[in-house]
Amino acid sequence: MKPLSVKNIRKTFTLSRKQRKIEQTDAARKVAVDNVSFEARPGEIFGLLGPNGAGKTTTLRCVATLIRPDEGDISVDGFSVLTDAGNVRKRIAFLTNELKLEDHFTPTYLYRYFSRLHGIDDDVANTRREAIFKRFGIDKFAEVKVADLSSGMKQKTSLAVSLVHDPDYIVFDEPTNGLDVLTARTVTDYLQELRDQGKTVILSTHILSVVEKLCDRVGIIIDGEMKAMDTLTRVKAASSDGELETLFFDLVEASAGESHA
Repeated sequence: MKPLSVKNIRKTFTLSRKQRKIEQTDAARKVAVDNVSFEARPGEIFGLLGPNGAGKTTTLRCVATLIRPDEGDISVDGFSVLTDAGNVRKRIAFLTNELKLEDHFTPTYLYRYFSRLHGIDDDVANTRREAIFKRFGIDKFAEVKVADLSSGMKQKTSLAVSLVHDPDYIVFDEPTNGLDVLTARTVTDYLQELRDQGKTVILSTHILSVVEKLCDRVGIIIDGEMKAMDTLTRVKAASSDGELETLFFDLVEASAGESHA
């Protein structure tokens, strides 16, 4: 299994008149991601850390082939998102809080539907479903409509559905955002299990404690630019007091100063 490689990607978006007003700019386009590069390797968790609006979600959407970068390229197991998006999708799981499950369906129905969408044999799918539903406690709510599930159970169901094809590359955008403490712990523990299975895990977050707990390597992205990237230990060592929080806020303040210069 090859690393997931992001090479010098750039992504811009056209701003509407309303968006320009919100952004307080006269520019017609916004640079969301600017020359971002990083590599996520098998058997590790790579954290993309940054404040809201930093470009994390845009970067991961490019990885997941939902949008195309204007420049640069991304390869997953050697397949380019630009020229072989189908093979990329077969190899990744992408989970975002914006994933909305249909209220009228049950976890069992959704798992079966997405399994068949991936061409997975029913017997294999059923075995996987039983294991992951039990792991997350979904088995007790397997036939309950999504509309009647708690927000935590919906997130667990989304997680299970995203992993139906047992992918080697896991890409999660803010996976613990808005979850209660117990559900968040269940999700982070499972991410560590996936890493220990040798899978490649990428997660974006603005929560420093999540990075400190989970990540082997981290990239700090601010205003669409990668400001620091290395092992967690080395990134922390780059701060004045050896703390990730100190370096993070120093970089945020420096970037704010540059934008107002």
